[in-house]
Amino acid sequence: MPRIFARAALCSSSLLVTPALACGPGQQAQTETSSASETGDTSGSETETGGPSEQACADLSPAGLADCVDQDRYLADLEFIAQPREPGSAHWQAVQDLCAERFAAHGFEVDLHTYATGVNVIGRKIGTQTPDEHILIAAHYDHIPGCNGADDNATGVAAVLESARILSQVETPRTLLVACWDEEESGLIGAEAYAGVVSDTGQDLLFNYNFEMIGFRDDAPNSQTVPDGFDLLFPQQVAELEANEYRGDFLAIIVDDDGLPFTGSIATYAEARGVEVLTMPVPSDLKNSPLLADLRRSDHAAFWAIDVPAVMLTDTSNFRYANYHCGAGEDAVELLDHEFAAGVIAGTVGAAAEALGL
Repeated sequence: MPRIFARAALCSSSLLVTPALACGPGQQAQTETSSASETGDTSGSETETGGPSEQACADLSPAGLADCVDQDRYLADLEFIAQPREPGSAHWQAVQDLCAERFAAHGFEVDLHTYATGVNVIGRKIGTQTPDEHILIAAHYDHIPGCNGADDNATGVAAVLESARILSQVETPRTLLVACWDEEESGLIGAEAYAGVVSDTGQDLLFNYNFEMIGFRDDAPNSQTVPDGFDLLFPQQVAELEANEYRGDFLAIIVDDDGLPFTGSIATYAEARGVEVLTMPVPSDLKNSPLLADLRRSDHAAFWAIDVPAVMLTDTSNFRYANYHCGAGEDAVELLDHEFAAGVIAGTVGAAAEALGL
């Protein structure tokens, strides 16, 4: 998650978006045959358990899929991803490879979307009834130099991988897209590049679930702060925070008005796993305003900009977590609440399953 968000206009003029998403035959073969040792994946999620089908979900309803979240698998991926991975570095490449390999292992068509300055990894599972309608689950895999970025955003990438594992096990009426975005920290560049493809091709993208820092929970009073002027836009939510003594113990759902129907059931599935939810609907006429920069601090804003409904699922970043961007210390796996993150994933998987037509 970048610190300053008034950068989209600066980035957009320099992008040379490549409309063709499909990999060539050599790229596809490389994605499908690369091994865990090549990607650096020592998590044991696929190679040591015999493949993604070993822990199949018994109940393929939305509620059953939400219950299928495997916290140990999520944690193994989180621990691998959470190392410095600035764009162009060896571990950035390893995480990129991990996304591609894992999507392919779960049966997704894999595209390496190479644009002017980076690479997005996109998986596609075609819907059975209305395949032209798409639901997207995504997170960014890059981070700033010299910081492990466990919460930002290794949690989000691990959540995408676990969501892909679960949702790959069921046929859905609509098409599921899963993605690992590049260069979010430089100003949403990877997500903006793909949003340009969506706009140019007329892809019917119905909604984007965006994981952006989902691992830190603090139930101490006054552990949660809010941006200036927040009470003017969300008076009810601020009243709830005040009644809860400003504890940072909830998932924040930042969603535009048009996206509310896709997020309503997140609370049902997340709260079943002990995660409280605070929903903050952003008026459609304000969603792209620079006055709301703190609510546009991730890749969902690239889709708001083209009027695709989207949500940022977040633990609120530096408004709760002092080690954001390693500001007060290392952004480390050991500081995070993995049960909380698993509950966030469960809420998202259940809601996404419904959005996909189950």
